[in-house]
Amino acid sequence: MHGHSYRVEVVLNGPVDPHTGFVMDFFNMEEAFGLLLKKLDHHCLNKVPGLENPTAEYIAIWIWKHAKPCLAQLSSVRVYETTDCWAEYDGPDR
Repeated sequence: MHGHSYRVEVVLNGPVDPHTGFVMDFFNMEEAFGLLLKKLDHHCLNKVPGLENPTAEYIAIWIWKHAKPCLAQLSSVRVYETTDCWAEYDGPDR
């Protein structure tokens, strides 16, 4: 077994709040996504329920399924294996 370093890009889509200038405050986004990150970062992904075959594609889907209930504005999830190699998932509702 060997390790990988992935980069995850979470894209939100929605109206910009006229007072903050954000679709969602970054700290709220970080709070919602941070709980998922703790389940993945520095863990054997094969042992995470639902990620027994942790390809970039399955990781993107897993993140979507777990993040969407907390992040209604979630538009897509990209999981980068390298700077020019990634898998993207934008949910079943597209």
